[in-house]
Amino acid sequence: MEQVSPAEKIVAGSVVLHRVREADAEGVAAAISESIAHLQPWMPWAHDGHSVEDALGWIRRAEEGWAGGTEFAYVLRPADGGPVVGSISLMARVGPGALEIGYWLHGGHTGRGHMTAAAGALTAEGLALPGIERIVIKHDAANHVSGAVPRRLGYREVGRVPREPVAPAETGVDVVWEIRRG
Repeated sequence: MEQVSPAEKIVAGSVVLHRVREADAEGVAAAISESIAHLQPWMPWAHDGHSVEDALGWIRRAEEGWAGGTEFAYVLRPADGGPVVGSISLMARVGPGALEIGYWLHGGHTGRGHMTAAAGALTAEGLALPGIERIVIKHDAANHVSGAVPRRLGYREVGRVPREPVAPAETGVDVVWEIRRG
């Protein structure tokens, strides 16, 4: 049976999502480096000196995930052109019939609706895939900026799950949001 994947390019209002490729490595590394103070409190992989090689490692793992149907990673760019301003992924790690969305955004591009537009478009794309009944978004309870995205999109908070903190600002409580097909 042939694997069904989401579209490789998705136009989402103010941003365009493109399937991540090795050619995006410099743009990804630059966006992370420019936003390190914004990302480091919440993202365990965000570190000073995040390099093109670090970005290539992530991109290669993302390519393997796409080929295996376990992760569909995108870079975000402004719809009118320009550099990478973030990333968003659909990941098959929350059980059968469900996909999880994870994301990060360049610190200089917050507050413009980019991630809400991207997550909304990727939610619709994910729910259109055969066998997918729900999409999940998780974030640390203290990360109110990330939590605003599912709230704006009509996701419903379905739980709070304790876990070991993995980034400096985390409380160790994941807020779990979901939206269902139909």
